[in-house]
Amino acid sequence: MTEHVIVEADGGSRGNPGPAGYGAVVKDAATGRVLAERRAGLGVTTNNVAEYRGLIAGLEAAAEAGASTVDARLDSKLVVEQMSGRWKIKNAVLQPLALRARDLAAGFERIRYEWIPRAQNAHADRLANEAMDTQAGAEEEEPEPAPRRETASPAGWSGATGTPTRLLLLRHGQTDMSVDRRYSGRGDVALTEHGRWQAEAAAKRLAAMDGLVTAGAAVPIVASPLTRTRQTAEAVADALGGQVRTSPGLLETDFGEWEGLTFAEAAARDPEVHRSWLGDSSVRPPGGESFDEVHRRVREARDELFAAHGGETVLVISHVTPIKSLLRMGLAAGPSLLFRLHLDLASLSIVDFYPDGNASVRLVNDISHLG
Repeated sequence: MTEHVIVEADGGSRGNPGPAGYGAVVKDAATGRVLAERRAGLGVTTNNVAEYRGLIAGLEAAAEAGASTVDARLDSKLVVEQMSGRWKIKNAVLQPLALRARDLAAGFERIRYEWIPRAQNAHADRLANEAMDTQAGAEEEEPEPAPRRETASPAGWSGATGTPTRLLLLRHGQTDMSVDRRYSGRGDVALTEHGRWQAEAAAKRLAAMDGLVTAGAAVPIVASPLTRTRQTAEAVADALGGQVRTSPGLLETDFGEWEGLTFAEAAARDPEVHRSWLGDSSVRPPGGESFDEVHRRVREARDELFAAHGGETVLVISHVTPIKSLLRMGLAAGPSLLFRLHLDLASLSIVDFYPDGNASVRLVNDISHLG
């Protein structure tokens, strides 16, 4: 844990409004060591929106690093002056972004905003441009525009702007480990016969949804690389006619020495650690991974999806903790959500992430296709 960090953030738009992206880097204030990097394409939006999104990403990363004191350095005078309280925020699009940044800032003991020349913000500027370049490359590879979704938009009541990136979040089907309610993280187990039926039922549900296949091509399908998620994803790909790509950022939590144990067995083996782990997302199982660490890598995986598929619909087939983490991001909720939200096997959830920082969770833990 590093208490004092420097956040450098930047955002840009090639056209203003135009194809946009942001970059942010968190550094240890004492040593200059890089603790985290964030970058993502934002679709089409303005420079100011991108600058705010960069700051938000940097503050989120600083919070995840355990910082108590933050020096935020940006080359956007507008963002610095508005966040310092010296300039009013008249632009309605920027107001929810500033509110999100202030909510994050309130979690630190101290935060200071400083304007710096662009030459001194080269690291964050590079990340922002990499995000825009990646986004532009994806657009060149897929020149046909995605069809306009005819579903209801939350923009009228939330102020969200731009075309959202919609994530359809599908949990894998049943395994022998889930039958016995055992911790199943990195253990590579296959679906049971019932789990394969669940995957096929979910695939039929998705195949019947509008907009997932256009001009003969399916939306992107991205899965955790473990067998149970790949088998679920392949059933979906067979139904839609698509191809599965894997992302290690979508792996389940590494439960370490608790892998394969039941809840009761893990609690008996390590009673104090297990008790703490149930309420503190920073606690690791012995030899394993904390929920905070999972949240960070899932955020990076999400941002990679944004960079490659901004403004599109993407099918994500993963595990319970990564899906909870994505829903947590959509709700801008704290880690307590991880302990209070239940997700069934083969359940479907949907969240829209807007380029201005807003989000709309549209569906959670739907298993109607298993009825």
